[in-house]
Amino acid sequence: MNQDLTQQWLTEIQVLKEQMAGLQSDRDAAWESAQKWRQLYKTEAEQRRTDAQLSQQAIASLNSDLYKLQGLEVETLAAGTPVIAIQQEIEQLKSVEDLQAKLIAVIKERDRLLQAFKTEQDNHAQTRNSLTTALGDAIDSLTRERAGREKQNQ
Repeated sequence: MNQDLTQQWLTEIQVLKEQMAGLQSDRDAAWESAQKWRQLYKTEAEQRRTDAQLSQQAIASLNSDLYKLQGLEVETLAAGTPVIAIQQEIEQLKSVEDLQAKLIAVIKERDRLLQAFKTEQDNHAQTRNSLTTALGDAIDSLTRERAGREKQNQ
């Protein structure tokens, strides 16, 4: 009887060791998966930052060209107070029609920038949702795999 009890304990210990090895393997796989998703998210975020930076550079370049075309030097904005540059630009307007045309142009530019901002916010939200969904799917898959292994071990 003592021999049977010892054998039963040894068998139980072996089963527990196997389960522990399986769980460690699952943990390692989950960690690797999480690392992969972190890297994908980091890459996507870096790409977004690069795109935003390139867009800012393009906007700055276009604004510079616009100021030059309007006779307002960029150095005035960069070196002096923006208020002075704006006042100089306003002084160039000779009539109410000029002022109205300038106001329309400014409102259009504001609307365009607001739309670009909204689009960027939407893209960011979509990326966040996609990555969250993918991470959730990976976790669900890992959970199902673990459950399948546990059923096989029983």
